Order: sequence, then structure tokens, then C-alpha cells
Amino acid sequence: MSETAFADLHHAGAPLLLPNAWDHASALALAALGFPAVGTTSLGVAASAGLPDGAAATRDDTLRLALALGSRPFLLSVDAEGGFSEDPEEVAEFARQLWVAGAVGINLEDALGPADRHAAKITAVKSAAPGLFVNARTDTYWLSDGEDGETETLRRLDLYQQAGADGVFVPGLTDPGAIAALVKHLTTPLNILYSPAGPTVPHLTDLGVHRISLGSLLYRRALGAAVETMTAVAAGRTPQGAVPSYEEVQALGQSALPRRAHR
Repeated sequence: MSETAFADLHHAGAPLLLPNAWDHASALALAALGFPAVGTTSLGVAASAGLPDGAAATRDDTLRLALALGSRPFLLSVDAEGGFSEDPEEVAEFARQLWVAGAVGINLEDALGPADRHAAKITAVKSAAPGLFVNARTDTYWLSDGEDGETETLRRLDLYQQAGADGVFVPGLTDPGAIAALVKHLTTPLNILYSPAGPTVPHLTDLGVHRISLGSLLYRRALGAAVETMTAVAAGRTPQGAVPSYEEVQALGQSALPRRAHR
């Protein structure tokens, strides 16, 4: 695959629907459904390791997963929180390691910290790994009460675009009018986090969204399914829902899918 293959998926007409995995098996299972790209979820990676999300505690776990998945026959984008450092050069070095591992994208969140510092991280990453697709996330709708959200969102996203971001991400934004306005304003692809309570995928497509991420939804649903199954068994009921066979899961563990040529 070419270095631009992942970027091209953001301009293919239909938006890139990006499932988010948390381990080797979940990533390969999702790729087997035909999705050309798979992302990781920082919450899933952190919770699986018994660590907090958004606390820069999973740098090693994130890199380890990227090393396991980066050479697989799908495009890998890594959720790297804020880059696991406030030093742009340290973030850039981590991004370079992801690129060497085979990742083609990185998601960097600002956590409502100083916008100029986040812009500096973006610039440093693009300098260290020019081919890595930088999805710059702002948390203006995710972590705030939404007051002055539109104005602050535009200010931050304009700065991130100028810093070299290849795409921008606004999780928590579900209002169709605001999404459509952002699409018209931006010069880079807009990523929206899918919400069961928000616009459907066809609606987001009509609004002009370029990328739709699932975030931690799949991990949380898998955890919920495990709890529901155990509750049903304990109550004497037959568990419902699809269940992969032992052999199917074993095949994932044995890396049944062929490896993509390492960069």
C-alpha cells in the first residue's frame, strides 16, 4: 500500500468508517470484516492493562500494540492520547516509533490544554514522520459544557490545520447544523465520533463528514456483553448474541491473516 493510502480513504466519497480495537484479536476480527483501516481506542488499551485513560500511563502498552498490528494487512491508526508527553519533541519521537512499527495514522488530543502547545506537537510530529496522518483532536465539546464551543473550536482547529494536521477530530459534537458548518469552514477532513444518540452514518455522510470513528464503543459493548452473558448464565437463562467459536478465536491468536510487508 502507498504512503497516501490512508489519507486517500478520507477523500473517497463515502466517509472512512473506522472501527477501534483494543488488542490483537479485536483488530484482526474487525479487519476480517473488510474494513481497510482499524484504529485503536485509548480507553480499551488502558482498561485492558488496568491503567487510567488520558493520564499518559499507557505509552508502552500503546507502542506494544502498534508493533503487533503495524505489519498486518490493514491500515493502522493509533490513538495516542496527547502523545504521552507535553514536550513536542518527545511526542514526535513516539510518533516516529509508531511510523517505524507500521502505523499510518496517529490521533492526538488537546485535552483543552494550551492550543499553541498542541500545535507545536503537530508540527513536530509532521517533521519527524511526514507520512504519518495526524488527526488533531480538540475536546471543546468532549470536556467542556459547550459554552462558546463553536468559537473556541474554530480557533483551535484553524491553529491545528496551520500547524500541519492532516485531519481534525471533534468528539462530542452531534448537532447536524454545527457539523455541516464545520465541514464548510475546514480545509482538512473532519472526523466525528459516532454516538448511538447522534446522527446515523448515512446522515453524517450527507453532512459531508470525512471520517467516522467508533472510539471506545466497541470495547464497552464487548464488556457489557460479557457481563450480560454471565448474568444470564447465573440466572439459568441461555445467553443471547453472536459468539465466535473457539477455533475462530484461536485462528486470530495464531495470526491467520498474512502480514503486510514491513515498511
